[in-house]
Amino acid sequence: MTPAHDHLSGPGGGTPLGELLRGHRLAAGLTQADLAERAGLGVRTVRDLERGRASRPQRSTVELLADALGLAGEARVAFLSTARRRTIERAVAGDGEARPVATSAPDPGTPFALPPPVELVGRERDRADVVGLLTADGGPPVVSLVGLAGVGKTALALAVAHEVVDAHPGGVAGVLVDESSDAADILATVSAVLGAARLPDLAGRLRGRPALLLLDAVERAPGPVAEALRQLTDVVPTLRLLVTGRHPVGVPGELVRPVAPLDVPPPGVDDAFGLARYPAAALFTSRLARVRRDPPDQRELPALATLVRRLGGLPLAIELMAARGRILDLDELLDRYGDRVLDLAAADPGRRGWEPAGTAVRAPAPVTLREAVATSYRQLAGSERAALRRLAVFANRWSVELAEELLADGSDRVADPVPLLDRLVQLGLVSVRGTGTFRFRLLDAVRDFALERAAGRGELTAIRRRHAVVVTRLVARTAPDLAGPELARAVRRLDEVTSDIGTALAHAATDDPHTALRLAAALPRWWRLRGRDVTGRRWLRRLLADPRTADADRVVRAWALLGVARLAAEHGAGAQELAAARSALDVFVRHGEVTGELEARNVLCALLIATGGHDEARDQARTVLALATLHDRPRDMAVAQNNLTWHEIRLGDLAGARRRLATVDRLAAQCGERRLRLLARANLAEVARHQGRYAEAVEWGRRVVGALAELGDPGHRRRVLGTVGLALAQDGRVDEAAEVLAELRTGAGQAGPVSGSGRPGSGPPTVWRPEEGICALIEGTMALRRGDRELAAEWFGVAAEAGATGQDRRDVIEALVGLVASTGDPVARERLDRACRQSGTRLLPYELGLLRDQGPPRDADQDD
Repeated sequence: MTPAHDHLSGPGGGTPLGELLRGHRLAAGLTQADLAERAGLGVRTVRDLERGRASRPQRSTVELLADALGLAGEARVAFLSTARRRTIERAVAGDGEARPVATSAPDPGTPFALPPPVELVGRERDRADVVGLLTADGGPPVVSLVGLAGVGKTALALAVAHEVVDAHPGGVAGVLVDESSDAADILATVSAVLGAARLPDLAGRLRGRPALLLLDAVERAPGPVAEALRQLTDVVPTLRLLVTGRHPVGVPGELVRPVAPLDVPPPGVDDAFGLARYPAAALFTSRLARVRRDPPDQRELPALATLVRRLGGLPLAIELMAARGRILDLDELLDRYGDRVLDLAAADPGRRGWEPAGTAVRAPAPVTLREAVATSYRQLAGSERAALRRLAVFANRWSVELAEELLADGSDRVADPVPLLDRLVQLGLVSVRGTGTFRFRLLDAVRDFALERAAGRGELTAIRRRHAVVVTRLVARTAPDLAGPELARAVRRLDEVTSDIGTALAHAATDDPHTALRLAAALPRWWRLRGRDVTGRRWLRRLLADPRTADADRVVRAWALLGVARLAAEHGAGAQELAAARSALDVFVRHGEVTGELEARNVLCALLIATGGHDEARDQARTVLALATLHDRPRDMAVAQNNLTWHEIRLGDLAGARRRLATVDRLAAQCGERRLRLLARANLAEVARHQGRYAEAVEWGRRVVGALAELGDPGHRRRVLGTVGLALAQDGRVDEAAEVLAELRTGAGQAGPVSGSGRPGSGPPTVWRPEEGICALIEGTMALRRGDRELAAEWFGVAAEAGATGQDRRDVIEALVGLVASTGDPVARERLDRACRQSGTRLLPYELGLLRDQGPPRDADQDD
């Protein structure tokens, strides 16, 4: 046992015993040789004791010294008690550094000195919480700070102890537990550091005044500590105990406060301002400044963000990684250590933690992160270790329900996982963040360690297979809500398991392709809402082409085919997947799957509108309307009415389109479908633009853009932004239109000019994204408003070519109108005339106005 409170040692680096011995020797006017001669000891023995080279002298040696010094009464008791415990310790700073401290017996009635507090980063809430517990009337007698090695328990405890000194007039002291301590040792040391000769005298010494004892590293002797704390709380009711350890002590009245790692920046946050808000990044930057002069530059910030995420916010790991910044820049650190953080080790293992020096028995301290995790892992029972190995397969946060399902391992029932999770949280192996359903997470270091153990035991493949099944079930339960009033909640739920969806899909695609196909077939709506249409389509095509899925359930394959078509429409490739949508529809009809049939016809309708099959698209929409009405499905009725709106616009019946959109809004409100209402209002903005009501179009469009940003759905958001940009350009608000154009291009990751002053490239790209056509249309309209007909013609030509590769054919008509209005080219006029005849599109009044001077081509109605 060693006191941890005190003032800093003198230049000689002495121990509490050494300082006390030297003080008594000098007070007696003796040299080391004189004292050695009086005691009958060697001079070297006295010298080593004073210098801290020997901290556990034999009892007979101590008594000989006490006799030689003439010590009696309380002075003799204090001297002998000090000799019974280790006499030099290093007070951990929580940042991986160790500082030597010495101890002296305080005067009765005064607060006792502690090692100086250390800088805490990101612990404001934890600090305030523990301070409140220790200063509140009727607070718990024992507060235990528990957590993984290196998480900063001692640093937090020291900071709190210093802050509450004034609230404990009986004194504040600290004691470090070592593995050889028994309950008698602990009680004797506690009594001594609090100024009493023995435990029965301690209550009288405090005289009813509150006092605080910080007891560190209690996991080293859990049984003796528990026994000692029970006696202390019984005998000295005004003594509060602040305890740190890897696990709770387990005594009556104990309040456990797990110490979690520091918050890390989420993916996507890698700028200086954003990183500064996260304690893990701030600690890394602070410690990096100790080993190199220059702060991280802009180029290194993404690596810094990735590193602290990979280190899981564990202060010890951050310290060890930052120390290597003396030699390597952050990109090099990430390349070298990013995938093997468990191997990070202290450069000087002997300076890690609270470790005695100069003794025969040294408390074991973890040297690498792997050993730090292993010390907590070894405290688990066999079944708990097996559960941790399974839970390690989760890539990010998870819920109690997911854990229960994973641990069930195929059985219908499993023991309640709550006690297990509570145990893992108390040991610091699992952290809890926030209050949402998905709030449990393993540190990356813990996950890596547990996966190593699972791989070593040959369990990993089976665990990953089970994980894929669990994730697939979660997605299957959630997917129906992606179309309905619970859309936002369903999207958030899948967002929270994005990493697990990815890992499950990647593993199952190789190990269990049937599960992978079921998972992928349930994801197209989410992929579309999150702008992952290209990636999702590739996954579905790969799995459908895998010969191992040829015998998969026909309906599952149909949903996968429909997903391919739905996603293809998002990036202008709908024409390539018409056959897939038709095949899916056939399967759904044969199997009597009404939901699938409605979905397939809606997707077909969208693809046909984009590829010029207007009459069939109208027929599909009417069939959906009839089928949805028959089965009383207001949402599908609203979708059908929304699709029929485009046929009203094609025929130039804008008043009829407005009436139909009012019906869409009513039906969407009836079924609580917010997204459908937004899309109806987006279409209303487009109708207003076609009617020349530009201000109204801009107002409606901007409202919808803001709401869609909250829901996701980047494809529809881009389309509505296009409506706003076109309305602004047509209204002569060219500067505002240029800002919208910049937003469209920035959001789509396009190269090229972001204002209306540039020219298109030498030719259109081979593959068009939907936003490219609308951007070119806005550019052409802006140029035409400025009177630059040559530039306008170039952009309208690009827009027309973009539409020919799969855009809405109404956009092609509008682009061709602009091209003719800009050039008067008879070839362009003939092309416009032909497009109107083939699509049955009637030109709108403002389009006829643009063409009046050029002699407009005949539209479908003019042929009659």
